[in-house]
Amino acid sequence: MALAVVHFLRKIPSAMSLRACLRRSLQLRNWCYPVHASLSYEAIKQQYRPEVPEYFNFARDVLDRWTEVEKEGKKSKNPALWWVDGAGEEVRWSFEELGVLSRKVANVLSDACGLQREDRVILILPRIPEWWLVNVACMRTGTVLIPGTQQLTAKDILHRLQKSKAKCIITDDSVAPAVDSIGAQCQSLKFKLLVSEGHREGWLNFKDLLKNAPSDHHCVTTKCQDPMAIYFTSGTTGSPKMTEHSHSSYGIGLTVSGRYWLDLTSSDIFWNTSDTGWAKSAWSSIFSPWIQGACVFVHKMPHFDPSISLSRFPITVFCCPPTAYRMFVQHKVSSYTFKSLRHCVSAGEPINPDVMEEWKAHTGLDIYEGYGQTETVLICGNFKGMKIKPGSMGKPSPGYDVKIIDENSNILPPGKEGDIAIRVKPTRSLFLFTCYADDPEKTEATIRGDFYVTGDRGIMDEEGYFWFVGRADDVINSAGYRIGPFEVESALVEHPAVVESAVVSSPDPIRGEVVKAFVVLTSDYASHDPEKMMKELQDHVKKVTAPYKYPRKMEFVQQLPKTISGKIRRNELRQKEWRKD
Repeated sequence: MALAVVHFLRKIPSAMSLRACLRRSLQLRNWCYPVHASLSYEAIKQQYRPEVPEYFNFARDVLDRWTEVEKEGKKSKNPALWWVDGAGEEVRWSFEELGVLSRKVANVLSDACGLQREDRVILILPRIPEWWLVNVACMRTGTVLIPGTQQLTAKDILHRLQKSKAKCIITDDSVAPAVDSIGAQCQSLKFKLLVSEGHREGWLNFKDLLKNAPSDHHCVTTKCQDPMAIYFTSGTTGSPKMTEHSHSSYGIGLTVSGRYWLDLTSSDIFWNTSDTGWAKSAWSSIFSPWIQGACVFVHKMPHFDPSISLSRFPITVFCCPPTAYRMFVQHKVSSYTFKSLRHCVSAGEPINPDVMEEWKAHTGLDIYEGYGQTETVLICGNFKGMKIKPGSMGKPSPGYDVKIIDENSNILPPGKEGDIAIRVKPTRSLFLFTCYADDPEKTEATIRGDFYVTGDRGIMDEEGYFWFVGRADDVINSAGYRIGPFEVESALVEHPAVVESAVVSSPDPIRGEVVKAFVVLTSDYASHDPEKMMKELQDHVKKVTAPYKYPRKMEFVQQLPKTISGKIRRNELRQKEWRKD
């Protein structure tokens, strides 16, 4: 059974009597209905008719309803959260237990810290159960959550605290010293919560407060467009922006991911490998699975090895970036057995078609690619039941009107490259970010004519499938040929010598600019003669894709510059090239 958020929400008053609560509870008994697998794309568009109410809170309207379904015996026995670490420690929480504990955390935020609705809270924790509790507690209290990765430096944390004016930070022993080193410069910071067995001067101990907090908490009434969370973007071309999302943009908007892309039901055990600091973790470790009542599986390992998790645990649906699939393919995926796995998806960057083909050859499973941004929910996807075109992002998600447009906002025909854009006029989708917080100019700069412009370039084919070309500022124009870096990188990674690569433009006196590839070689090829290796890779690219796309310049490197979220900083490499000239 799946929780059909899009059909059952009703407008509720800001103050609810007990009788109104009981009435509403009876209405919610109709929230569940079966997911029909393998719907056609047209059927998905017809079925998806989101009713967005005036008031909505994911903790109250979705999670607490799953608690009722559990009590009625209408849900599978899978927990809401199943957490395992490398030492064999294990946590299994039902939706009811998640509700009780998150209410206790809500009381910690409201009572011990005195936080009010729309106060901002920075959360920097690894994949531990407390991360999920704080997420839900912030929904219950109406405070605005700002997640961060543990890879943030003291300078990064200072920037986030000062820019967001957050009143509270919640972290652990590994990050607390960095916070203390810059805390005096953050005038808005009033409370520091430490998730630890130990104690630290100037910090409140989260576990002590949780232990003594009452489990009764009245969830605040939030409007759909009230701010729920802020995500700092990766900042590949500048300082990170504060991307604000409302209670409905993720809480209702990600229904399309949970139902049609991830194909989840309450019987599924779902593993998403995203780190806790990123919007993708909210997408696929909170909203998409819990909308469907699925079990969120978390394996906190000292070293990332997805083969262990997929082989040892009954995971049915798996979501990870292309890097993990490449790892499987390089280490002979045929040597693994994943008995429970039935559905696989990928996101974060385009996945190479050869990796998809080899994965399917050994597992019998397709990889369903999806495309979105911090500012959006799923923009395009290969949905269950659709024909997959390897390398394509799929078709537009229901709820978005996606087009390829030119610099004058004209819609381009199939086969023409342009900017990937979402129509926002006359009606803006509620499943887009609300704004770049405290920065109206940058928010306005994303609009061109009737469209929100993603900053990515793409092509739509005759069948309505979208194909990623690259970031708008990554596309190379060489002697009149427009070349997307992903096409060349995709060709390079098909060669057994290449671990990964980054392709940028490089100045050329005749062609204006040419393709240059920065290449990381595998250990088996690292000692090969560089000139011969370059010629071999150039010839390989000419055979795999159109010859004019081959990299005329190549540099072998130990590693590529990346953002904290793992995205390649092509902008840095490109600037380095053009500074040489």
